Amino acid sequence: MTDATIENAPYAFVRKETLPQESPPLSVAGPLAWIRANLFSGPVNSLMTLVCVYIVVTSVPDLVRFYLIDAVWSGANRDACLADKVGRPVGACWAYIADRFQYFIYGSYPIPQRWRVNIVFAMFALGIVWLLWDRMPLKKVGFFFFFVLLPISAYLLLLGGPAAEGFLRTLLILTFALMAIYLVLSFVPGLARFWIGPAFLAVEEALPPWKRFYRVKRLILLSLVVLGVIAILADSAGLPRVDTGLWGGMVVTFLISAVGIVFSLPLGVMLALGRRSRLPIIQFLSVVFIEFVRGVPLITVLFMANTMLPLFVPQEYSPDRLLRPLVGVALFAAAYMAEVIRGGLQAIPKGQYEGAMSLGLGYWSMMRLIILPQALRIVIPGIVNTFIGLFKDSTLVTIVGIFDFLRTIEATLVDPTWATPTTRATGYAFAAVFYFLCCWGMSRYSIAVEQRLAAGQRR
Repeated sequence: MTDATIENAPYAFVRKETLPQESPPLSVAGPLAWIRANLFSGPVNSLMTLVCVYIVVTSVPDLVRFYLIDAVWSGANRDACLADKVGRPVGACWAYIADRFQYFIYGSYPIPQRWRVNIVFAMFALGIVWLLWDRMPLKKVGFFFFFVLLPISAYLLLLGGPAAEGFLRTLLILTFALMAIYLVLSFVPGLARFWIGPAFLAVEEALPPWKRFYRVKRLILLSLVVLGVIAILADSAGLPRVDTGLWGGMVVTFLISAVGIVFSLPLGVMLALGRRSRLPIIQFLSVVFIEFVRGVPLITVLFMANTMLPLFVPQEYSPDRLLRPLVGVALFAAAYMAEVIRGGLQAIPKGQYEGAMSLGLGYWSMMRLIILPQALRIVIPGIVNTFIGLFKDSTLVTIVGIFDFLRTIEATLVDPTWATPTTRATGYAFAAVFYFLCCWGMSRYSIAVEQRLAAGQRR
């Protein structure tokens, strides 16, 4: 049948234009469909949704009224947070948080020396951004800054004293010496090639091993800048010794968490590889350490570190009272991290090992280039979960006399200056917000990293 026949047919109709696309029905897509699929998909789910809605409706308005609407935001003492003094219902006493905020950050660290803590915080923030932001350049320099310069600088700045200043001068002299060697190795071969000519080629053949030194020029320059600034500040403002018993607050919480996270991951990798090793003695020692540490609570590990570590070294080299829980926390987290990483290693197909060995790679090259990158990508959620648990478990160091962030809040609750019925609830709410924001930040970043690394495997 031709087009003309169709057009002349009495009841024939052929649409020549395309109809506009219509939106899907509300029962298939949109807010109502999402609510139906996620909140009321079945009897149990519907019941749980109604229970949650009831809890939110009955509790959230009271919490908002207590912590925001009726809260006290300014004041000099407890009178500002007493209902009989202000003549109205009083909620959270945020004026108490504002008045003790410096103590929550620094603990009993001397006020004139708190600029040292601020510098360490700034360096820590710079290192975190440098490593975690994917678009930041010079990642190797960032690793050197975070894992080498930052610990040394934090030790020199926070502890201080004549020993720290002497150590700082030694590092500065060593850095200047390396810079001088770099300059010599950079300019002398060029000058010799210019003046001597082809005769210098025989000498230059012995230089390639030294040329590797050129690769660390940025590290040397960075070290010179950082240590130079610290040395200038030490000479101008001084670095009197601040005993670790005066440290407290967020400083100690971040310090314990950072040390535990930084050391637990490489130690966990080594323990996981040791547990899968074919050497009986290495496997036995790794299994004993992992099972022993995982079989006792962290409180026991902290007590053992606090009481037994000094017994293994001479009296003059006894570990500091803050160093002992740092060692205990790092070893405890390493044992859990080892099992997380071992799960990732077991998930790698055998063909990956065989392919790496077929390329002629040795054991360590195979692990570093092929196996561990895949295993770590698989267990990113487990690694971050261990980090979050470690960050929250840092509050347990209070049992060995360390004033972490939560302990500083508890210490201020007995202060008669701010002794009110709402002070305790306000202090613990502030602590909850602090820990939630830190843990939520780590969780969101791990999700972003997991999505970025798995982008090539999406189907």
